[in-house]
Amino acid sequence: MIRQYELIERIRAYNPDADELLINRAYVYAMVQHGNQVRASGDPYFSHPLEVAGILADIRLDSASIITALLHDTVEDTDATLNDIRRMFGSEVARLVDGVTKLSRIESQSTRTRQAENLRKLVLAMSQDIRVLLVKLADRLHNMRTLHFVSGEEKKRRIAAETLDIYVPLAERIGMQHWKEDLEDRAFAVLQPEARRNIVQRLELLDRERGDQVGQIIGALSQALNDAGLGAEVTGRRKRPHSIHTKMQRKDVSLEQVSDIMAFRVVVDTEMQCYEALGHLHAAYRAVPERFKDYLSNPKENGYRSLHTVLIGPDGHRIEVQIRNREMHEFAENGAAAHWLYKQEGGGVDGRQYEWVQQFLDILESASSPEEFLSHTKMQLFPDQVFCFTPKGDLKALPAGATLVDFAYAIHSEVGDRCAGGRVNGRQMPLRTELHNGDRVEIVTANSLRVTPEWDRFVVTGRAKAHIRRHVRLRRREEFIKLGRQLLDAEMREAGHVWRERQLAPVAVGRELDSPEDLLAAVGDGRIPAREVVRALYPEAPVDADTETVVSIERARRRRGERPRPLLIRGVIPGLATHFARCCHPIPGDRIVGIITTGKGVTVHTDECLTLESFSHTPERWIELDWEDEPEQERPGHVGRMRLTAANKPGTLAHVASLIAGNQANISNLKFVNRQPDFFDILIDVEVNDTRHLNEIMAALSARPEIASVKRAKR
Repeated sequence: MIRQYELIERIRAYNPDADELLINRAYVYAMVQHGNQVRASGDPYFSHPLEVAGILADIRLDSASIITALLHDTVEDTDATLNDIRRMFGSEVARLVDGVTKLSRIESQSTRTRQAENLRKLVLAMSQDIRVLLVKLADRLHNMRTLHFVSGEEKKRRIAAETLDIYVPLAERIGMQHWKEDLEDRAFAVLQPEARRNIVQRLELLDRERGDQVGQIIGALSQALNDAGLGAEVTGRRKRPHSIHTKMQRKDVSLEQVSDIMAFRVVVDTEMQCYEALGHLHAAYRAVPERFKDYLSNPKENGYRSLHTVLIGPDGHRIEVQIRNREMHEFAENGAAAHWLYKQEGGGVDGRQYEWVQQFLDILESASSPEEFLSHTKMQLFPDQVFCFTPKGDLKALPAGATLVDFAYAIHSEVGDRCAGGRVNGRQMPLRTELHNGDRVEIVTANSLRVTPEWDRFVVTGRAKAHIRRHVRLRRREEFIKLGRQLLDAEMREAGHVWRERQLAPVAVGRELDSPEDLLAAVGDGRIPAREVVRALYPEAPVDADTETVVSIERARRRRGERPRPLLIRGVIPGLATHFARCCHPIPGDRIVGIITTGKGVTVHTDECLTLESFSHTPERWIELDWEDEPEQERPGHVGRMRLTAANKPGTLAHVASLIAGNQANISNLKFVNRQPDFFDILIDVEVNDTRHLNEIMAALSARPEIASVKRAKR
């Protein structure tokens, strides 16, 4: 455990003007407050806040941050209050301590809810002062370093998983690379101990067989740069086990096949010398194609700048080299902490200057629940990124797989809400188009909201998803209120009653709803049948069980004397006629949506149906649907459409028909769409049980030598 004078000496080494008296007072106060408390390791509890303070002193943080580290558990784990902290150490320290302190009154909630609520509090606090996040990360770092003392494997795995999901990406976002690597490797040791142990053992074996490769390569790189007249500081290390494991998983290779497991840093004096060093190294060693990244002209979102290249280095080893000047190296080592250090003693650091913090605040405002905020925030923390430019040349960093709509929301939430189209590198492209590094993106906006439920199916950023779902919820609620009012009005007319909306207030209260509008929405989305509301208002009046204002397809079939088919759709508003779209032929197993049309009811489409584009301007007509779980033998025949290209020779169609029949399916329609001397294209409609059944048929057909291709038809 660090001694009091040792901590003071560390701080005075980089900040001679530090408030030594206040730091000593915080040291004594925290030690007294924690008293006889003991950690799982058996050490006095006070050793933990002291070690956290030491971690922050290593990155040369200001006095307020060091004092916060010493006091960060007092309010949570002792009888100290924020008023006590404010009175003794000032409002700045009290605000930081409050930001780091977990919520203590939510223990009855689920683990996920507690996690979400605490993350929400942390985001709000770090948006006001980013030092809150630095203290929180240092706290988690020391807890991970002592996690092996915690009893209970499940608890250790939960803490490690939370670290990997939330704190590792946050450390990367703020530029604390060495903290990030330490956290993720310790979490890796808990979550996948066998995998880490195997990697460590094999690395030790390689070291015994090959000797000090890192030292030899450092010498060779230094010599190449010195021979070119460029003095540089070269360091290197073997990559950490988690980083190697991630590369093995991503490339699906063994450790022996992972070539660039060594990373080297070249530190020069100026930015221009970075490019000079790159040129000299590329002249001395062969560069690996498509492995060069210029983070000088295109910095990472957290401000990181460097040149990255992969070389076939000395003795044929593939190595990664990072080239930067001393200022860039300081930032790479200390991240956001490098921006202020002790020079800004006594001043807060507004977290909203970081765009990613502002995005979290935006998600927080749009999310409907703590759990949704947690899910969307985890999406936003996803590290793989693409870098795109606005027409003015501003750089936007987005997760891999981001689309035009994600880009629109990254510019501004209002731009996303009114996004009507976009151009990528000057070409008009669909909104679902995925973006790539270097794309120049221009968003076209409309005067009104254009948000549609379909967007939620292809956007990847938490910010976009939060906004889209918020708008869809609001519009869907409005539509359900409208539908509920229509259904209830029809039921009232059938029962011979005249009603007013204010009559619904007591019925809503009886259903534990807040307002008559909530009751109408419940009627509209099918949670409460309209006739139950009529019975609640007029319990003495008999209600005809067959009274309905809209006749469903199945009721119409029964009246025509046809055998009823079970309706396999979940989410259809009661009383609305339902039929399957002929443009996409949805079958069980497809993801489906419904389009409401006045007088026709609900048309069921697959979520990939091209026809849905024509409804993008009317999101209020969309409803989410799903298939009911039914035994396969009870499912009615559904029509699946295939497009088949086959050799134009005698017997081909006979083989096709035979294979389909052999797979317990029936051809309901067949149409030639193209005929050539050697091949023909046909559309075949077959009655199947579900997508699995259709896939089995297509697999059997594609195995025939005379069949060139077979695929599901979109239209």
